[in-house]
Amino acid sequence: MKAPKNTTFQDRLTAAAKAKTAMREKFQARPGPDDPAVIERQAAQMAIAAARELRVQERKLAREAESAKQAIEKAAQAAELNAKAEEEAARAVRRAAEAAAVAAERKAARDERYAARQARRR
Repeated sequence: MKAPKNTTFQDRLTAAAKAKTAMREKFQARPGPDDPAVIERQAAQMAIAAARELRVQERKLAREAESAKQAIEKAAQAAELNAKAEEEAARAVRRAAEAAAVAAERKAARDERYAARQARRR
């Protein structure tokens, strides 16, 4: 940025000193820590922070409740699947026993026919 035309060194020094003075006055004009406006603002910020923390805790509890609910649902599904698997295993055992019984009956009938054939030959 170019400096304005026809300014001297002394003009620039004066402008810099005025700027420093203006910044100092602005800083000193700020309210102190015991000013009611500052105290009110801090109280409002603390209330906002407390409300935020409360919302965070509520969300955390909601997540935990949802996790517990899902865990219960998964356990119920697992129990149901186990019951179905046990039932299916029992059916398979019954079918195998029935198949073995049928096979034994067939073998007994075959052996009986064989024995009758042998008896006729003798």
